Amino acid sequence: MRDGMRRYQGKGVGVVSGARLRVEVRRHGASAVVKPEGELDHHTADLLREPLENCAEEVGARIVVDCSGLEFCDSTGLNVLLGARLKAEAAGGSVHLAAMRPVVARVFEITGAGAVFAVHSSLDAALAE
Repeated sequence: MRDGMRRYQGKGVGVVSGARLRVEVRRHGASAVVKPEGELDHHTADLLREPLENCAEEVGARIVVDCSGLEFCDSTGLNVLLGARLKAEAAGGSVHLAAMRPVVARVFEITGAGAVFAVHSSLDAALAE
């Protein structure tokens, strides 16, 4: 393990963390809530990829990514989220993004990726839908 990271150990719930990104997965009703905190980039993307893919593989999974703690997202991080969306949709599920900070929302706006996700202003709004 590099950067003192703890690896995600399974489906459902858990925490994985590295030097610049921490990812928590928990259940809220029928939704899996995935909360990345820190910087999502080329060096940290795998920390988010594994738990997102595990959640996306569940038939009919509804994944809510709580972006409130996400300070930065580059194209690699964006690709992780897009890949999870494709996997979830292939299994009859969906990926929702909630509470994006302006700096992260700007990446989605510039690339047009925001148009392919259900984007919510808050975690509560995403969970209420």
